[in-house]
Order: sequence, then C-alpha cells, then structure tokens
Amino acid sequence: MSIELRIFTEPQQGATYDDLLRVALAAEELGFGAFFRSDHYLGMGTEGLPGSTDAWTTLAGLARDTTTIRLGTMMTSATFRHPGVLAIQVAQVDQMSGGRVELGIGAGWFEEEHRQYGIPFPSTGERFDRFEEQLEIITGLWNTPLGERFTHEGATWPITESRALPKPVQSPAPPVLIGGLGKRRTPELTARFANEFNLPFCSLETTRDQFARVRAACEAIGRDPEDLVWSNALVLCVGRDEAEIKRRADAIGRDVDELRENGLAGTPEEVVTRMQEYGAAGAQRLYLQTLDLTDLDHLTLVAEQVMPHV
Repeated sequence: MSIELRIFTEPQQGATYDDLLRVALAAEELGFGAFFRSDHYLGMGTEGLPGSTDAWTTLAGLARDTTTIRLGTMMTSATFRHPGVLAIQVAQVDQMSGGRVELGIGAGWFEEEHRQYGIPFPSTGERFDRFEEQLEIITGLWNTPLGERFTHEGATWPITESRALPKPVQSPAPPVLIGGLGKRRTPELTARFANEFNLPFCSLETTRDQFARVRAACEAIGRDPEDLVWSNALVLCVGRDEAEIKRRADAIGRDVDELRENGLAGTPEEVVTRMQEYGAAGAQRLYLQTLDLTDLDHLTLVAEQVMPHV
C-alpha cells in the first residue's frame, strides 16, 4: 500500500502569504498530495516576524492561486471562530478552490495566543464540550439537504431553522480531520464526525496504541474503521549526505540525532524506511512538517528520491 505525502507548514513561526504561496506552488508542481498550514496567531519560541497570518484568509488566497493541490488546516482551533461562521468560511473556500479543501479542527490548546489577542480560553472540559458542539453544527449545516432547515439545541450555539447555506462544492462535504492523544473523547469524536484521524509527532508505539483506541471507538458505534483515513504528522529533515542533513537541522534549530529518533530525518533511504514503518503501523498519509520555507530544494529531494518509494 502506498503512502500519500503532504506538506504541512507552521507560518506562525515567521512567514508571509507570498512565502506560503511559493511552497504551495512547489508542492503542487512536485506532486505532493496537499498543502496544509497550522492555525496559530503567535510564534512559539520566536517573534515570528513579520507576524502570523490567518489560516482561512491564507487558504482563500491559495484557493485562487493554485489549481490542483488540496488545501487544509492542521488544526483550526475551535476557540477562534463561531461554528456557523466557520462553516460558511470553509464552504466558500471550497467553492473558490473547486472542491479542494479539508477542515482539520481541534479544541485549541495554546493559552498565550488567546491572551494576547483577547480570545476566550475556557477550561479543557469546556473546550472539548464546545469542540463537540462545533462539530455537530458544522457537519449538520453542510449535510442538511437543500431546501430543508437545520436546528441545533446546543448549550453554547443554539440554531433555529437555519437554511444551512452555502453548501460546499464537495459532496457530501469537505473531509474533516481530527487528531490528538486524548484517550476517550478524541477517539469518540473521531468516530462520530471525522473522515481522517491524525497523530502529531508521535512514536510508532504511540501511533499503534492510539490508532487502536480510535478503531475501538468506531466499532463501539457500529462504524467501520476502514472508513477513516489514518495519518501522522512528523518533522521533515532529509539530506543527500550528513553535511546536508546537519545544515537543514541547524536551519530549524534542531539536533540531527533527535530528529532521526522523533521525525523523518536522514538520507532518502533512511526516511523511506522510516515512512514504511509508519505505514506498517497503519498510517496511510504522512504530513511532512516543513519548517524552513525558503528551502524548496528540500521538497524537490523528497519528491524525487523519497516519494517514488513509498
């Protein structure tokens, strides 16, 4: 079974729209399956100059400036947006892209960015309650047949007799990605709402364990686990030789040995082997966290010497 490779960026660390567009166009030309970006408003361990960009504003631009590559978030924070507004935003970007959008969404976790931009940050339990309600609303609005109305008796966002417009281009709706290491609610929500389950920066052992929890949650409600796409996100650092590997690790402030242990790092041959191990653990897609957005040769190397072998 082949593994699809997707590019995943972290623009809050310092990137303009033009920086992201260059990477997205390169990824499209090189044959990667998708271009994803994080949804954060504050750099981590960096000033992130010139400042963060908004995920869905970015994807709206990319929807018009690219032609074939799929586009998505990993992960939109449910604390950032009203679910009715988010449903409209994603449906509109889906239309603008000709049906190429995917919604990765999570409960939100980075408290400091909420403080700096005046965004409410409830307790973990309340965030997950709201996350669940957002999933109910977004998928409910999208899946309400044309001409029918959507009503939701929710604790935070009650909705009465909504026309549930606009509809996305994709039918029945854009894919929804859920991810994370929560042992109970994350698997339950994935089983109910997701098209794909993603694990960020996890070992093979953790991947196997969490995939098993999600499979069990699917089976508990009578859903076939094979309906889901299973994926991992891992940092990328590939080089033709040790000097190039070290140069790329230095550019993102990471240690080569640590990256070899925890990411997709090393020569193309090493990385192919590592990817195949994740494939054996159940991963069907790998999101390659690309941190140096100026190094387009990095993507070329992966496309030419890794992608054909996985």
